[in-house]
Amino acid sequence: MNVCDLAVGGIAGLQPYVPGKPIEELQRQYGVKDVVKLASNESPIGPSQAAQAAIAKAIRDLTRYPDGNGFALKQVLAEKYQVEAGQITLGNGSNDVLELIARCFVSPEDEVIFSQHAFAVYPLVTQAIGATQVEVPATAFSHDLQAMQRAVTSKTKLIFIANPNNPTGTYLSGEQIYAFLQMIPDNVIVVLDEAYVEYGENEFNSIDWLQDFPNLIICRTFSKAYGLAGLRVGFALSHTDIADLLNRLRQPFNVNHFAMSAAIAALGDEDYLQRARQVNAQGMQQFMDGLTAMGLSYIPSRANFICVDVATDAADVYENMLRQGVIVRPIASYGLPNHLRISIGLQHENQRCLDALATSLNNEND
Repeated sequence: MNVCDLAVGGIAGLQPYVPGKPIEELQRQYGVKDVVKLASNESPIGPSQAAQAAIAKAIRDLTRYPDGNGFALKQVLAEKYQVEAGQITLGNGSNDVLELIARCFVSPEDEVIFSQHAFAVYPLVTQAIGATQVEVPATAFSHDLQAMQRAVTSKTKLIFIANPNNPTGTYLSGEQIYAFLQMIPDNVIVVLDEAYVEYGENEFNSIDWLQDFPNLIICRTFSKAYGLAGLRVGFALSHTDIADLLNRLRQPFNVNHFAMSAAIAALGDEDYLQRARQVNAQGMQQFMDGLTAMGLSYIPSRANFICVDVATDAADVYENMLRQGVIVRPIASYGLPNHLRISIGLQHENQRCLDALATSLNNEND
């Protein structure tokens, strides 16, 4: 007997999530010393000074378990977003919360709906549970909400919507999402994944909708605009009954003390957030100008990355850029084999990436 046959159905067939190549791996692989990594949508400006100070202060409590209920962080989140602390679920990054939601509400007999070109974790958690994946074709690289609504059946239990979407950066208006929510039955959970929401000037506040839709869950993270990806802290906002269920399933110490301390400090550092937005906006414009000058098309993005069509096999271009010490992200696994997703970095990093991309495309054409 193969010991793998003992695994729960669906697990053996999983293809693990593949993160962006680490800088250290590229250095080992090709001996490149000066590496620019624009592959994982990380903040290029580092963590805020306030967050670093909070971490330094928290070191003295390193021997103790973190607060399993996350009381202090929940209080700050509740005040900032004008919700009750009982509406909050903390996670080891928003990925943790997404998995918690699926495990809480979905059984192998159920269906989970998500869009083509959407975040890879949605099909992964669905397959791990053994539920049926319902991938709805995208429209202009974005969620087709009308088609997703039509895909709802009596077996539908959960719908994932990423806004802005990863990896395409596309964005849905408040009117579109609210109208969609009105069409969805109360017994279907809708997850609005807003990992990149802080980067845009949003004309609506989805949190206001929680009082209208008890089946709505909003997920956010400190990994992107707040610059705390290495600490892994995210959260969900929902009806108190949903949060109660998620917190029963959640591991009691799933968010560490450093992460919670830094997140509290980051929430209060508005100057840092404004700087992150400014650097991102300037870098986005730099990439749009550079890609246009090269004659390349790209998907307009409301996040901290841009998805570019290199008009050839992106895997070859990616490999060529690696040899030049620049890490970006090929996204063939998202159904986009000719596209690269490029995170926005600092000005000099962006320029080096554009130069490496131009060199790689010239090599492809030689």
